[in-house]
Amino acid sequence: MSSIKGIIFDYGGTIDTDGIHWGEFIWEQYKETGVGISHEIYREAYVHGERFLAKNHVIEPTDTFHTLLRKKIAIHFDYLRNRFPEKHFSKEDAERIADGCYRKVKKTMETTCAVVKELSKQYPLVLVTNFYGNMPVVLKEFNLSEYFKTIVESSVVGLRKPDPALFALGVEALGFEPHEIVVIGDSYRKDIYPSSTLGCRTVWLKNVCWEEETVVQGDEADAIIRTLKELPQYIK
Repeated sequence: MSSIKGIIFDYGGTIDTDGIHWGEFIWEQYKETGVGISHEIYREAYVHGERFLAKNHVIEPTDTFHTLLRKKIAIHFDYLRNRFPEKHFSKEDAERIADGCYRKVKKTMETTCAVVKELSKQYPLVLVTNFYGNMPVVLKEFNLSEYFKTIVESSVVGLRKPDPALFALGVEALGFEPHEIVVIGDSYRKDIYPSSTLGCRTVWLKNVCWEEETVVQGDEADAIIRTLKELPQYIK
């Protein structure tokens, strides 16, 4: 991609899991922990948890990512206990799932953070993310704070993906024309399509998806990659 002057990154599912949707990322830990539920029931709990977190002030601005994960899985387990009162869903299992996810994220980010660091030497970076108001703490937790010029966080600015206005704030923060900016994210609907409608270039990190996404003709990603390690070669 020629004439690129700045980069907008998504966070969740992009930097932290390298393209694995968080729903599937957590499900793998459910299976490893041996919680005896089907994938269908798990998806119910996961969707409930995401909606609950979006509507309720559960995550504090000072919460680390580890704390966030423990709170998230605890909400899943509250749902499962109400759904199946005859079964035992222990606090200990919930914490094991959260802790296992955290360990895997830390391992994954050894690779993805290196990519972010490399690109930050050549381009200004902005983070545009649907998150809970604690993104600065999370970035500090993973030693990423210094690489991003600006954080555009949904719960802080009052906008939420897939609203293109969230990405427009990222474009404004970079100070370049949209066609001079590339957006990297793991969701076509939430990242690629809305930023494409603004005129940005796009790279879709498509690894393990939650569900198949419909691509709009004329607003396809400029490139599709399977791991963040491939990103630098596409934007030289």
